[in-house]
Amino acid sequence: MNTNNHILTQLIYKVLDFFYPIVSKIVDKTTYYYAACGVGNLVLSWVLFFLFFQFLFHKRTLYISLIDFTFTAYTLSAFLCFIIAFVVGFLLMKYVVFTKSELKGRIQLFRYGLSAVLTSTCNWILLKTFIEWLGFYPSLANVLSSCIVVLLSYLIQRNFTFK
Repeated sequence: MNTNNHILTQLIYKVLDFFYPIVSKIVDKTTYYYAACGVGNLVLSWVLFFLFFQFLFHKRTLYISLIDFTFTAYTLSAFLCFIIAFVVGFLLMKYVVFTKSELKGRIQLFRYGLSAVLTSTCNWILLKTFIEWLGFYPSLANVLSSCIVVLLSYLIQRNFTFK
């Protein structure tokens, strides 16, 4: 896919470039694109987590007798958010942020998958800790845990996935 001809990519660039002068003296364009796309994807996942937790799973646990296992509503919500954020995040990183990467797309996808599993595992551990040990409300715990994981994610994306 040629990013110069892709309408959605061009729209994203126009919106991002409109706001870039505000922070241009503080961060370079790649870092700005990464932060803006990452924050957009993160906020999307927060909204989806809240909606899934509240309305799809109704804050209840789900018991699957076939495998004799119970899933909490926050675990299921986090899993669905992971799938959606993974796809959206990879596409944004590949076609908007790290467009100059010389790595093949399948290698980028594999590396992105590894980093996503690592950061999602860290996020889930923090989520579980905040909810079960510290008694935080799940939606608030999700926001806090993902904020902590953002720095780790940035370092992995910049220095490994799209190097």
